[in-house]
Amino acid sequence: MVGLILAFIFLTPRDIFRDQPKPKNIVMVPAEHGGSVFYIEPDLLAGVGDKEWNRTVGNLVHSQAGGKNLQVTRVEPVFDEEKEIRGYMVYTRP
Repeated sequence: MVGLILAFIFLTPRDIFRDQPKPKNIVMVPAEHGGSVFYIEPDLLAGVGDKEWNRTVGNLVHSQAGGKNLQVTRVEPVFDEEKEIRGYMVYTRP
């Protein structure tokens, strides 16, 4: 019985349980024209007020960019097929 349980645990593909590695909360995405684009998970901005939102986004990008001074030019929400926010694309320039 123990052998069957262990076989089930170790031989069952990850896709069945949707057990995938979680990506980083902030990811730099390749961009064109000398700018940088960052993907930010919505959990990092949950509960942030309107007044603090731009400053928080700037601080998150600054921490991921290795201390480079990047100016945030725009932030676009990323939606899934149910129209729920899955993250934010943050466009920056030096």
